[in-house]
Amino acid sequence: MYRKFIKISLILVYLVIVAGAIVRMTGSGMGCPDWPKCFGYYIPPVEITELQFQADRTYKKGQVIIVDESLMTAETDFTTGSSYNPKNWVKYTKHDYAIFNPWHTWIEYINRLLGALAGLAVLIMAFLSLKYWRENKKITLFSWLSVFLMGFQGWLGATVVYSVLSPVKITIHMVMALVIVALILYLLHISKAKSQTKIGLKSFRNLTFYAVILTLIQIILGTQVREFVDEQIKIIGYSMPEQWLSEPSVIFYIHRSFSILVLVLNLLIWWQNKKLKLGFTKVNWVLAIIGLEIITGIAMYNFDFPALSQPLHLVIATLLFGVQFYILLEALRAPIRIKSL
Repeated sequence: MYRKFIKISLILVYLVIVAGAIVRMTGSGMGCPDWPKCFGYYIPPVEITELQFQADRTYKKGQVIIVDESLMTAETDFTTGSSYNPKNWVKYTKHDYAIFNPWHTWIEYINRLLGALAGLAVLIMAFLSLKYWRENKKITLFSWLSVFLMGFQGWLGATVVYSVLSPVKITIHMVMALVIVALILYLLHISKAKSQTKIGLKSFRNLTFYAVILTLIQIILGTQVREFVDEQIKIIGYSMPEQWLSEPSVIFYIHRSFSILVLVLNLLIWWQNKKLKLGFTKVNWVLAIIGLEIITGIAMYNFDFPALSQPLHLVIATLLFGVQFYILLEALRAPIRIKSL
């Protein structure tokens, strides 16, 4: 049951990454301008009228309305009179963003729901890990560490909203998601029965380690490119995607050139694994994933950002990171063979 919930947690964390990528693609990051609720509600509004002052209506503490392009929060539970009374409301001070778009709101809300489900799955996983305390304390300790990191990730999500989508905080938020993926993969690995079907080499371990680091760097560079695209969208608008990368930044060229290094290194790992029959079958997955990543990257640049190409590009990159990290864990566990290339 414990390993089952590890897998459920991993799938849900990846679904959160997918949802986050869609949030980013659609510009829905401020769809819910507060946190953890959405406009002060557990279930967000669907129409702007729900965020406008209404006479003879009971408001709960923390619920939000928009007045003169500002968010106003109910100070306490009360029922309104026939006209707006500013004494019952306090201006929201975390930021000054006060735009309601129902599509953006519900896209961001679904993202948060998936995050809550992932957090619940990780919490259940942690409780189930208690049975391993005597047998393998690392399983229990790292399971509860994952609970802490999920909570920390939620807090980071709040800071992203409060900063009105600060690029630096978005990047940190993304990196933390990968840390959580790595930790869950580690738990999946150490809770599995030992297998001696694979043979390790120091050179293979080292190359795999460098591949993981390069992929992480490439993902961070990709977020920087995405931030540049976001700025271009603000200037040009969504109607002319062919102009978003008409004058790319230096980061774009670094990101594109860096992908060649990632490909070459992983081809070397694949060749070493095949040549020496080390038995790491997931290396083949890596090359397939890199192929898909290259296709989505080419599509974005040469075919003007076709639908879903951006979130797919990010999600495929995170899958690449996950598979590479798991191969590294397998390589670290496998017995070393002296023979090398």
